Order: sequence, then C-alpha cells, then structure tokens
Amino acid sequence: MVHTAVLSVIFPFLVLVALVGARPATFLQDFRITWADTHIKQLQGGTAIQLKLDPSSGCGFASNKQYHYGRVSMKIKLIPGDSAGTVTAFYLNSDTDTVRDELDFEFLGNRSGQPYTVQTNVYAHGKGDREQRVNLWFDPAADYHTYTILWNHYHVVFSVDNVPVRVFKNNERRGIPYPTLQPMGVYSTLWEADDWATRGGLEKIDWGKAPFYAYYKDFDIEGCAVPGPANCASNPNNWWEGPAYRQLSPEQARLYRWVRTNHMIYDYCTDKSRYPVPPPECWAGI
Repeated sequence: MVHTAVLSVIFPFLVLVALVGARPATFLQDFRITWADTHIKQLQGGTAIQLKLDPSSGCGFASNKQYHYGRVSMKIKLIPGDSAGTVTAFYLNSDTDTVRDELDFEFLGNRSGQPYTVQTNVYAHGKGDREQRVNLWFDPAADYHTYTILWNHYHVVFSVDNVPVRVFKNNERRGIPYPTLQPMGVYSTLWEADDWATRGGLEKIDWGKAPFYAYYKDFDIEGCAVPGPANCASNPNNWWEGPAYRQLSPEQARLYRWVRTNHMIYDYCTDKSRYPVPPPECWAGI
C-alpha cells in the first residue's frame, strides 16, 4: 500500500484517503482472475503478473471492486516480436449490457518491425463506436510503460507515460452521453482477434510463435470504491476533481497536439464512410 506521506507528495489535492482505493501490495489484493487461471502467473511475490496466450486459451483479470470516478494506471510490457492478431486490453467496464459504460485501451499486435497500435474507445449509456488509433512512438515490448485512464466529472483522459493520447469531454449539457451514472470495474484481457486486430485482419496470428506473453506491474487504482460512502463520487474535494485535473495543462495540450498530428492513424470523427455527418462530440468547439 502506498504510504500517506508519499501520496501527499505525489497528489497534493488528495483528501479523504479512507474513501478511495490505492495501490495494492499484491495482485490478488485488489484483483481476481476471471478467465483461464492456468494462463496467469504471479511474479515477484504477486506484485507483477504474466499473461499468456496460446492456441488453447487467452486469459483475463478484473478488479474486486467497482469505482465511480478516479484514476487507474498500470505498467504493461507488451508481446515482443511478431504479435500480429493478438490484442492486449486494459479497460473500465460497468458490467452492464444494453446501457454499458466502458473506457478502452486495446493494444493491437503487429508484424515484427511495424509499430504497435493502441486503440481507444468510449462507451457511454450503451453507445460506443468512438474508436481512435495511435501508433506508439516507442517499442512497448522492450520495457514497461505506464498506461492511465483519468475519469472525472469534466473529462476522460487516456495517457501513455503521462502523454495524453485521447480526451473525451463531458458535454452532457449539449445532450452528448457521458459516463456519469454507473461505477466501473477495472479489467484486462489477452486474446486472439486476428479477424480485425492487425491491418484490419489482413495479418493473421502465427501460432508457431506461441505462447505469447504480456507483463503487468504497479497496479494503481484511486477512486471511489463501490460499495462505499454514497457521497464519495460527488465530493468535489477528491483530488481527481481538482482544478489541475479539469483540463489539460499547457504542456499536456502541446503533447496532445503532437500525438494527434504525428501519430494518429484513425479517428472515427473523420471517417465519412461511417459518419457522413460527424457525431456531435466531434463538432468544432466541443
């Protein structure tokens, strides 16, 4: 568990520590295996894990609790070499069907030498189909990198090593759905998706390269746990609701423009074959 003294240095706006989740001492303290326990291995005394994909199965895990607003991050080292057709996913999900809320990181495997692509998506009140894709500017299989989702009353920010790669603003006042009503759990999976994952399904998985491994460590969840105090999610004093987290800083905005200009390869907002009229959240000024 992260000590309060350390948190006070890292997060000056953090208050009401007892109401929020924090970094677990081991994987199983805050998470459970949801799929194929034979394919998830704890490492370093449970502070890190290995996920495996082979012809028999992929695997997955989820948080023991759901959370209503906050921030979640993990350090992940993705599959090296030829990972075409594989998907490593890290996401928040309300675990509801027709009206689910979901915030997705999906890491799409590649043929050796090609860049890794990260796809983000936002589901709000059951409506998704908001994909954006960015080619990562480093080799995410060579070392661990930090992937973060910040979710508050103002926006959702997806970040890679503290560089924003996706921002989805809360524009409910304009009639645009935003995930406000439902708590979400934290999930991750490693699975085969060679019908779409790499170059739209043109590159198939090479099972001769199996098994495929992804590694996780430094699981960090800080948010309003559900069940928990009913007033936590609406408390304006939670650090993630503070002024520093309501919009991007000038430096974050500069980095965000750099990502979108140099590394974005797909944006549903500009896909006229799918949306002849862009969805309302894509309009200028929103």
